Amino acid sequence: MISMFDLAAMLLTLSATFGWFNRRFLRMPHTIGLLVMGLLASLALVLVDVAFPQEHLYADLTKVLDQVDFTAVVMNGMLAFLLFAGAMSLDLRALRDRAGAVATLALLGTVISTALVGGAFWAAAEALGRPLPFAWALVFGALISPTDPVAVLATLKNVKVPEALEVEMQGEALFNDGIGIVLFTVLVVYASGLGGATTGAWGVATLLLHEAGGGVVLGVVTGYVAYRAMRAIDDFPVEVLITLALVTGTYALAQKLGASGPLAVVASGLLIGERAPRDAMSDTTQKYVSALWTLIDEVLNSVLFLLIGLEVLVLRFQVAGLTLAACAVPIVLVARLIAVSTPVLLFRWGGNLSLGNVPFLTWAGVRGGISVALALSIPESDAKPTILAATYAVVLFTIIVQGSTLSLVARRTLR
Repeated sequence: MISMFDLAAMLLTLSATFGWFNRRFLRMPHTIGLLVMGLLASLALVLVDVAFPQEHLYADLTKVLDQVDFTAVVMNGMLAFLLFAGAMSLDLRALRDRAGAVATLALLGTVISTALVGGAFWAAAEALGRPLPFAWALVFGALISPTDPVAVLATLKNVKVPEALEVEMQGEALFNDGIGIVLFTVLVVYASGLGGATTGAWGVATLLLHEAGGGVVLGVVTGYVAYRAMRAIDDFPVEVLITLALVTGTYALAQKLGASGPLAVVASGLLIGERAPRDAMSDTTQKYVSALWTLIDEVLNSVLFLLIGLEVLVLRFQVAGLTLAACAVPIVLVARLIAVSTPVLLFRWGGNLSLGNVPFLTWAGVRGGISVALALSIPESDAKPTILAATYAVVLFTIIVQGSTLSLVARRTLR
């Protein structure tokens, strides 16, 4: 068994090597290039193992990757830092102006998509002769419907869109995981046959208020405390340390209190990003804080997308379920189209959120590591391999195909 240091060294070395190769020869967007190269490396090892079974390369690397608890690494490690970095860079004033659009897309859009994906996926499974309980189909809908904040923010770095539309997309991605995770939690309990008061309407509302509302309130409180502490001093090493403590402390406390850790760090990041540069940080501190969180964002994104590609080696897919997994891609796309169109038609907002932008918003619905992590966290059941294969198919398609062509779609559809 290798140590955690050896494992970290391997992942960072692979990220640097693949990143250099991509930059030098492939010239794909950095994170997409890492995912593609990780995926190709995984498939190459599988082929080598088939051709030369005595070499055991596939088995050896699989044993190494089996030590990585992907769900824990993403949900209890990387996610807090990546969300905070993304929230800090978001313009809170612009977000306030688009608060109604963001809230409706994040809440109503996620609920609509969950229902549509769940129903269509259940019907597709029945039609293909691979029946899936309707409750588990809804679980798939809940975990795949929220756009992944990490993947969306990484993709938007390579695409030029109007500022107001970019704020809406960033805000939706940062906040819709809260409702998605609550729905996922409730539906997993129900699908597992352990439902009770938690799965009733009042139980769902209470859980949403506790997780989402509690997370936002906690993030605002801890963010304000950190802001006041930074304002009281002018010492950039300590202030940098305060931002690190804010992320880890807020996320850990949220988990202990049963609140949403992702929403808590997003709220604290928005507050620090808006108020601290104005009157709590010197120019020197701003430079170091910005450099630190830019570096954290780039490094963790690189490792995460590489892991998504390499994870193919340890996932247990059933070949017979690949057709259903392929069907999940158009199902999720159509559900995203309807989920984005419905709020626009209902509320008729002005500005950048209009029917003309629906094709771009649909294509920009990128999913990533959070969906994979949630799928892996599902209790062992007959439905899990099917859900896992479908999740991975959608994630790979959205990141590789949609992510790499988003600039083209933006040029063709946005005015």
